[in-house]
Amino acid sequence: MTGTAEFELYNYLRSLRENLVDIPEDEREDIIREINAHVRDRAQEPNHSVTEILRRLGSAEDLAAQYRREALIRKATGSISPVVILKATLQLATRGLEGLAIFLGAIFGYGAGIGFLITAILKPFFPRETGLWVGPGVFDFGIHTPARYGDSVHEVLGWSYIPVALVLGLIFLVVTTMLIRKWLRSRWQRGVKINSIAHAAA
Repeated sequence: MTGTAEFELYNYLRSLRENLVDIPEDEREDIIREINAHVRDRAQEPNHSVTEILRRLGSAEDLAAQYRREALIRKATGSISPVVILKATLQLATRGLEGLAIFLGAIFGYGAGIGFLITAILKPFFPRETGLWVGPGVFDFGIHTPARYGDSVHEVLGWSYIPVALVLGLIFLVVTTMLIRKWLRSRWQRGVKINSIAHAAA
């Protein structure tokens, strides 16, 4: 390659590296080596300039964003952290209705699970206001003012509400995590990952 092409590639790789700071160093350097090798190999072919190859790859910022998204989704497929999983689904929520639906489902599942756990913790402090109210047209978990309901509605669990709410909270958290991880793995296999740099720049 000419000196100008070398300088252009150097600047591109430097910018790419700077935009991959939140990816582990060994993985970041693997990406840099992969892009460097790809560009150099393509540049040896007839009618392929470094400028054109880099244009087809896209800006260093956009390419780095794809790699960061790939890394986050890969991390989420093996994580039990709601924060990591929500970050991954939020990334995909911006890329289509399916991703948005899964993100909203994750918000609901984790919200319900955390809500049950919080009410279980609050039951000893607000025993008359926390529980399961049942009556005509009423089946209501949570914290309420007893006067809100008439005499036909009663709190039915008493202190049993604590283990019931704890179990329900854990079920919501575990099931939500398992379903979202399964969907993320499926989404990964369907092509979220950057599986062919050569194809992207062909």
